[in-house]
Formats: sequence, structure tokens, C-alpha cells
Amino acid sequence: MQTIRLPELTLRGIVLGGLITLVFTAANVYLGLKVGLTFATSIPAAVISMAILRFFSNANILENNIVQTIASAAGTLAAIIFVLPGLVMIGWWQGFPYWTTTAVCAIGGILGVMYSVPLRRALVTGSDLPYPEGVAAAEVLKVGAASEGGAEENAKGLRAIVLSSLAAAGFAILAATKLAAAEAAAYFRVGAGATSVSTSLSMALIGVGHLVGLSVGAAMLFGMLLSWGGLVPVMTAMHGVSGAVSDVVDTTFRSEVRFIGAGTIGVAAIWTLLKIMGPIISGIRSAMAAARARKDGEELELTQRDLPIGIVGGTILASLLPIAFLLWQFSAGGPIAEHAAPIIAGTLVYILFIGVVIASVCGYMAGLIGASNSPVSGVGILAVLGAALLLAILYGHDDDPDRAQALVAYALFTTAIVFSIATISNDNLQDLKTGQLVGATPWKQQFALVLGVIFGSLVIPPVLSLLNGAFGFQGAPGAGANALAAPQAALISALAKGVLGGDLDWSLIGFGATIGVVVIAIDEALGKAGKMRLPPLGVGMGIYLPMALTLLIPVGAVLGYFYERRAERSADPEFARRLGVLMATGLIVGESLFGVAFAGLVWSTNSDAPLAIVGEGFRGAALPIGLVMFTGIIALLYRNARRSAGI
Repeated sequence: MQTIRLPELTLRGIVLGGLITLVFTAANVYLGLKVGLTFATSIPAAVISMAILRFFSNANILENNIVQTIASAAGTLAAIIFVLPGLVMIGWWQGFPYWTTTAVCAIGGILGVMYSVPLRRALVTGSDLPYPEGVAAAEVLKVGAASEGGAEENAKGLRAIVLSSLAAAGFAILAATKLAAAEAAAYFRVGAGATSVSTSLSMALIGVGHLVGLSVGAAMLFGMLLSWGGLVPVMTAMHGVSGAVSDVVDTTFRSEVRFIGAGTIGVAAIWTLLKIMGPIISGIRSAMAAARARKDGEELELTQRDLPIGIVGGTILASLLPIAFLLWQFSAGGPIAEHAAPIIAGTLVYILFIGVVIASVCGYMAGLIGASNSPVSGVGILAVLGAALLLAILYGHDDDPDRAQALVAYALFTTAIVFSIATISNDNLQDLKTGQLVGATPWKQQFALVLGVIFGSLVIPPVLSLLNGAFGFQGAPGAGANALAAPQAALISALAKGVLGGDLDWSLIGFGATIGVVVIAIDEALGKAGKMRLPPLGVGMGIYLPMALTLLIPVGAVLGYFYERRAERSADPEFARRLGVLMATGLIVGESLFGVAFAGLVWSTNSDAPLAIVGEGFRGAALPIGLVMFTGIIALLYRNARRSAGI
């Protein structure tokens, strides 16, 4: 008997995904330029989709999955703001040419989708990576689809996810009013140096930690301790601590320690790529075998049907022509135009090669700790270093400021294309993991990802132009007092200038690479001894990311570990574990939904703190209030989950 297949790619689903894209992409662009952070769009899109499509009698979980896939791809592509504003900051662009900006986003994003096709078989179906946000999105979709059935387990699951979502959103709202602190930080002297301890009171980070598990949490904790317990105190002591301790610590971390972390990430990324190269090649072979089987008339399972490998390869090759045109048009009249053919040909090779590397590494990092917490900007640093270094080898350090500016601009433009690949690869495999868990057809999701890229590419340029015209960017010619910070774009453009100007401190990146080699050796030794592993990328991310974004992930991992230990002793361990996953998922859902609403408020009010009802004078009381409430809410949620699971 043939199984009736639920509809997936529907016109209403595509339209709904496109409409959600308009809102989420615009919000992410604005929030990212203003405060340097973006929010995950997959889960909020799934929640909104379920709320709307519930009014249609024939809506289903697979259609909702397509909607979140489209919106997720587009919202993630907004991270291109970490590179493109750099062209305005250095004075090369005065605005964002619509079709050029659209093409950079679209072509890079579509390449990211194509690279992810064979990676699905290597890193999703053939891997035990946790994919915390992909699992969370799948659980949201499952609970939403099953909640009408009325079964006791489904009812408990729905209560768990709703309760933790409301708790996370409620605490985020309270923090936005400034009545409770959103983060806690303390700066202090350590001998002749200084360091700090900080954390953002983010319930989503607890949820991520619960989902990624103890091994990843331990790796990030190790990297964080190495960074803030070793590197920061030593380096501040070397420079001398004068003036405000907080300024010295923050400057040392941003200008030195992060580059050490980038070096560690780079070596760990290369090692990770080497380790997963076998599965990637197997995935390509499997895709080619599937194409031959389909050609011979063999019927494949729907859940194993990717985009045909011929279409994937053809799309990648076909993209070379428009990329070459963009590079030729961008470099007209500058030093690149003097030797256009060989330089552009070399750039194409670089984009294709580094694109494969970055797609693999970003997919792996997203599988490790989730797309939201994956340090894509660190990968952007490595990409711009590679592009600028190649130009420096060919052109040297040009003393002519106009020629130097043109070379920096070309490096940034090349990095923008690569970065589009990175952002989409960072998100795609999460979506494909969600699809695997809900029984989606891979090729339909991959097609939806392409649609999401196109929708996002059409939205990003006018939002960038609007914000540039209204506020400008700090450091750009003519920037006003209310200029947007665009911190990642400022860092990446400064790196390109440093390489081509010859004043970048390569010893920091080299030292980080050495740390990476040592961590790889430790991880391999632990593996051979049968002990808990120490993923090198996790360690690199712990060094690179601010402590405020990493501290709670290990805490969540420990809480999840002890919860699952108790779940194993329950009458129904599988249900007890799933209830814990749903509770952790709700923490991510609630904070993500608030992120959407808050971005809209920031946009409409042009204020960093639109909900604040008290001033900085209340901070002394807000900090203990925030710590006590945060700890108490987490404790109550875990207690409620244990009671519901009967453990």
C-alpha cells in the first residue's frame, strides 16, 4: 500500500515564508548594525507559521517546515552586514548599489546551498553532531502538529515548551526594562595584569548548553578559561594596566586575544575538514550513486532525495560567470584592472576552494553548538586574511593610498561573496537536520533554501541603504553622532588594511594556531583512551567569543547532564529525556521571539533601550535582582520538568 505523502512546497507556504523574511531580515540587519548581534529566525518563523497555517484545515508539519526553512535562510543571510558596510567605512562606496549588493548575497548564498547538498549526507545523516537549534525547531514543529491529538505525553510536552518559552521571554522583557540586569560583569586585577568574569543572563544559552551536551560544553569552558584566566591577564600585564581596568581588559581582548582565538579556530577548522573529508567524499559518491539510480528508474525514498548532483555541480560552475563579471565591474579603473584576467581567475579559484572549506567548517560548527552561537565572524576573519594576503603577495604593500584603498576594497568584496557562503552553510544544515527529524524531502528543503536566499537578497540592499542614509556607520567619511557601530564590519575592514598595509601582528594568529595543534593532540589522545572528547573547534570558540556569550553554555551542559542521568532511572527514560529537550527548546524559542519583537521596537523608536523604565542609577539593585530571578527561574523549570517526567 502506498503511503500518502503530505504536501510540502505549497504556494501559500512560499508566500508566507517570503513575508516573514521581509520582517526578520530587516530586523536582523538593523539589530546587527546597531549592537553587533543577530537573532536566530528558524524557530520564531516556525511558531508564526504554525499560528497562521492552523487556520487552514489541510496545513501540516512539512509545510510549516518549508516556511521556517525559507525564513531561516533569509534571516541568516542578513549576517552579510558583518562585511559589506566595510566598503562604506573605507570610503570606497557611498551607498549600497542595489543590483551589485543583491547579486553578491544571492550568488554567495546559492553557492552555500549547493555546497551543503553533499554535506547533508556527511554531517546530518551520517553524523552524531547534536544540532541544538535544528533539534529544537523539530521539537517545536512536532509539538505544534501533535498538540491537537490530546495525548497525555503531547500535552505535557506542549506545557513544557510553552512554560519555558514564557519564562525566557518574560525574563528578557524584565531585563529590557532595566529592572533586572541582562548581564553581570566584574573586572579585577590579577598580579600585574587584569581580567574579568562576565555572563549575559540569557536563558537561550542554558537551552543551547543542555542540547549540545557535556563534551562541547567542556571544550568551550576550557577555551574560555584559557582566554580569560591566562591570555588576558598575561597580555594586560605585558602592556601595563593604567586607567580604567575595564577599558584595558576589553581592548586587550578585542585587539589581541580574539586574533589568537581566530588562529585556533583556523587550525581546528583545517583539522576538522581533514577529519570529515572522508564522509564528505562518501556523501558526494552517495549523491552520484543516487543520481545514477534515479536515472536507471530506481525509486529512492523521499527522505533521501537531494537535489541531483548534476544540478548542484552545474550551478556551482555556472556561478563562476556572474562572479567574474561582478569582480571585473568592481575592480574597473583600479590596480586589479591592470592584470584583470589572471587576478580574477585566481579569485574565482580562491572563492571556490575557500567556499568548500568554509561551508564544511561552518556546517560542522553549527552542528556543534548551533547557528546562533557559531562564530561566523571568526570564519570571516580567516577569509579576509586569506584574500588580503594573496593580494599582498601579488602587489606588496602599496604606498599610494588610492591604490591601497582599491586593494582593500577588492579584498572586502571577495570576502563578502565568501561570507555569504559561510552564513548560509552555517544555517542550512540546521534546517536539513530539522527536516530529517520531521520526515521532510531534502531536495524540496534545498529548493526552499534557494528561495529564502533570493528573498533575503532582495530585501537586504534597501535596508542597508536606508540605514546608511539615516545614520551612517562609525568611522565612515561624514558619519554623524548617531552613526551605527557595525563592529564586525569595522574589524574585518581593519584586518584587510592591516594585511595590505603590513602592520598586522601575525604572531597572535600563529600563537593561536599553536594552541590549536596542542588541543588537537589532547583531543586525539582522549579519543584513543576512550575518554570524553575535547572538540578543538569548541575550544577555539571558547577563546574567540566573549565570556558573556560562552559561560552559560557549559552551565547548561552540566544541568542537562545531571537531568539526563536522573531521566535514565525513570520508568520511561525516552519520554523523560524528550521532556528535557522540549524545556530547553522553549528557552531558545521564548528568547528568539522576544528578539524579533525587540528588534522592531529598536527600529521604530531609534533607541537602544526602548522598554527601559529606570536609569543607570538602578543598576546596583538590578544586578542582584537579575541573578536571583534568573537562577530561580531555571531551577523551577528543571524541577517542573522532572516532576512532569516522574523523576
